[in-house]
Amino acid sequence: MFAELIAHNLAPIMFATLVVFLLLGYPVAFALAANGLLFFVVAVELAPYAPDTITLSWPLLQALPERVFGVMSNEVLLAVPFFTFMGLVLERSGMAEDLLDTIGQLFGTIRGGLAYAVIFVGALLAATTGVVAASVISMGLISLPIMLRYGYDRRLATGVIAASGTLAQIIPPSLVLIVMADQLGRSVGDMYEGAFVPGLVLSAMYAGYVLLVTLIWPKAAPGLPKDAIGYREENGARGVWQLGILVVFSAVIGIAVMAQTGTKGGADYVILTICIATVVALVCAVMNRFLGAQRIVASVVLAAALVALSLYLRANDGGTWGLLTELAAAGALYALVVGLVERLTGLRLISRMAQQVTFVMVPPLLLIFLVLGTIFIGIATPTEGGAMGAVGSLVLAGIKRILDRNPARLNFALVKQATESTAKLSTFVLFILIGARVFSLTFYGVNGHVWVEHLLTSLPGGQVGFLIFVNILIFLLAFFLDFFELAFIIIPLIGPAADKLGIDLIWLGVMLGVNMQTSFMHPPFGFALFYLRSVAAKVPYLDRVTGKRMEPITTGQIYYGAIPFVIIQCIMVALVILFPGMVTHYKSSGTKVDPAAVQQQLDNLQGLGTGSGDDAPPIDLGPPKIE
Repeated sequence: MFAELIAHNLAPIMFATLVVFLLLGYPVAFALAANGLLFFVVAVELAPYAPDTITLSWPLLQALPERVFGVMSNEVLLAVPFFTFMGLVLERSGMAEDLLDTIGQLFGTIRGGLAYAVIFVGALLAATTGVVAASVISMGLISLPIMLRYGYDRRLATGVIAASGTLAQIIPPSLVLIVMADQLGRSVGDMYEGAFVPGLVLSAMYAGYVLLVTLIWPKAAPGLPKDAIGYREENGARGVWQLGILVVFSAVIGIAVMAQTGTKGGADYVILTICIATVVALVCAVMNRFLGAQRIVASVVLAAALVALSLYLRANDGGTWGLLTELAAAGALYALVVGLVERLTGLRLISRMAQQVTFVMVPPLLLIFLVLGTIFIGIATPTEGGAMGAVGSLVLAGIKRILDRNPARLNFALVKQATESTAKLSTFVLFILIGARVFSLTFYGVNGHVWVEHLLTSLPGGQVGFLIFVNILIFLLAFFLDFFELAFIIIPLIGPAADKLGIDLIWLGVMLGVNMQTSFMHPPFGFALFYLRSVAAKVPYLDRVTGKRMEPITTGQIYYGAIPFVIIQCIMVALVILFPGMVTHYKSSGTKVDPAAVQQQLDNLQGLGTGSGDDAPPIDLGPPKIE
């Protein structure tokens, strides 16, 4: 009787045993695999007591190698090492340092400027690296000493850095979104497009919190003193308004070009517009910097040649080359106007600040287009986009090495370190996934998926009750489990129940992705807090600029600073639940087929047998009407 009771309840016993193993501190991959194999033996022995529940037998172990091979041949997961390598190369080549320095100078004079710069750079690094550790460590090393030097509250400074680093969790090309899409059986491209708006909204909420702090406690985030701001003009002006003019001009050109393509709204529209505007700004800055005194003559010649070439290519359907020529012509014309205004009035329209921001911002923005743009517009799969990003990061690092004449930007040691770190993370992911496959072979064999599905679908409140329960569960488990572990263990059990309740799985995946961000920020186990603790000062030190004695950062200050941002992340989860359109807009970018046109074609097909020879009615099998 006791054996029969255990046989009928083997699924919950198996799940509870796994939780115990994890709480005891066993490595997740080995806990999953050992638990699966142990209960496989138990289930086979107890199968006669519950033949309707347990469907396992010894020959089923032969399916295990096939499941492992299926994991290793999964092309979607191949994007994980590509994006990891790309992020590590960019971080080690000094791109993050350049960004933080330049954007810090741009925002520095306003109250809380350095914090805004950290959030902005964190979002930009998230869109180019997708690796939380790289973002948090690089910003902790570069920004934290500067923020402390100028009197920032330690809790605010550490909280902003840790939270901005976790944006890599939700802003594409996030690694967790790749895994979520794979586990839920959905397109990575759709998952990326669905996460685009929530990622930007979350960044804005971080900035809103900093603004609130500066209004209530002005001394917590002071602006930089004027003598700390560089990239000034000869008359001492900062030249920010010139940057604004360049941004507006580039944006207008980008919007005008996109209007000709017929693309309307969506993440792909935003990415493509930013790319076009970036190319135009780059041409303007390059011509302004390198043509010198001959700028006007060179601009006239170059603009005339480019305009003529663009007109020729447009007349002959030049495609992409025609578009690029038009963008270059627009940049050359702007450089001509800038040169004429400067020569006639002495007024500079492209300041040193505008040039510096352009040269620093262009590489990551172009890399974002190379990766996300090609994925969103359907040219490349996420795996192919990751491969291009990995190659692109090496190319950018090589260009930085040549321009800065600094071998540290790209060398064999850098590539070796990035490769080793990528291999470690990829192996970590692969072993967890193999362990999850072993666990699921047994768990599904004892009808565990049916037990979980019945448990979740029977919750009161329907979809709302399900979402509240699942988000609370993920939030609590995030105290103890990493986001990869949550994605491989919990998501496969939740997905079928959500699908049965009619919940959009892309919406669910993005929602849980935002929720899983808290796994990096939970005191005392958050990984982002550990990363920041590893680079923050543990003993008193002398500031290298001011020479003042600086007190160390305490672990309590890091934990306290993380709490407001954990609350913001929870609010963001609630917003995604209340406003699903933030995610489900990805559907509007798909191709729509007119049902009436499809029905007409079916009617025409049915008419194939109604006539013969010359008397047969004409059949129109043209393409369906696309809206």
